[in-house]
Amino acid sequence: MSLKHLARDERLDLAAFLETLEPSQWDTPTLCEGWRVRDVVAHMISYDELDTRGVLRRFAKGKFLLGRINDIGVAEYVARSPEDLIALLRKYAEPRGFTTGFGCRLALTDAMIHQQDIRRPLGLPRQIPGERLLPVLSFARFAPPIRGFVHARGVRLIATDLDWSFGSGPDVRGTAEALLMAMAGRRGVVGALSGPGQHIMARRLG
Repeated sequence: MSLKHLARDERLDLAAFLETLEPSQWDTPTLCEGWRVRDVVAHMISYDELDTRGVLRRFAKGKFLLGRINDIGVAEYVARSPEDLIALLRKYAEPRGFTTGFGCRLALTDAMIHQQDIRRPLGLPRQIPGERLLPVLSFARFAPPIRGFVHARGVRLIATDLDWSFGSGPDVRGTAEALLMAMAGRRGVVGALSGPGQHIMARRLG
């Protein structure tokens, strides 16, 4: 299956999950500091209606600082109802425009990490298909917004449920999902990891 189709399926899975949430859960804090569930979803769909000119305008307005750029997109969509946000997520399930970057790896990675940003604080885990996880793990190592190689420097990450490893140094073992979230710099995830290098990442990420 192509990366575009994997990204589409990941987004549709997220939409189906969001439909199960209670209204109060949309205001639950996520692993993205300062963002609630509704903020994360607003961020995800905030690029899908932009053409190239629109993306450049937003980047210029945000002074090419990723945090500011993302906040602008969130502000434009966050007031919409959960139903509207889910409808947009379904409408643009297949990546287009900016989100097709890096052969649609950008869309797939963004959707997967953000779904976990939402699920983990809610205590609602899932089993992510391995065919989706593997390309995201590989991309996250060097993706500019994630910089997994920085968060994992000095250790060797080893997935316990997939045939995947990365880096050199003391071993850090865990599920592929936990390793992905650690590479993405999410705080509190390293408690789910083990091995002689775990304390190195724990100091780095908290």
